Amino acid sequence: MKEALRYLNNAREILKSTPVENGTYIDIKPVREACGTAYLALLIAIDEYLLKKGMSKKDLPRSVDAYRRAIQKHLVVHNGKLLREFEALYEALHIAGYYRGNLYLVDMVKDALKAAKAFVEKIGS
Repeated sequence: MKEALRYLNNAREILKSTPVENGTYIDIKPVREACGTAYLALLIAIDEYLLKKGMSKKDLPRSVDAYRRAIQKHLVVHNGKLLREFEALYEALHIAGYYRGNLYLVDMVKDALKAAKAFVEKIGS
């Protein structure tokens, strides 16, 4: 999970130099970049897990729906909670944060990054 954690650290580094005013990021572009990078960390963690379990690179998921199916099929040891966490992080990081640029409150972004790290660590354990 080193690569996934590296992506999360990169996301945090991007945010360090982003100007903040009254608990809000002023420049949304780096926030979108950080959210996209953190979302990629989730996908990389899932990929690393699947590769470790014997899946070939060519068979790795290529869409969010394929990632959902992979979580359901290969990560059920976490009794369904992992899929709900993935869905929440997908909505927060990828849709709201990266795609729409609607995630700009500092505390919300930090909470999303913490949740992403917890997700990555669960998969790696």
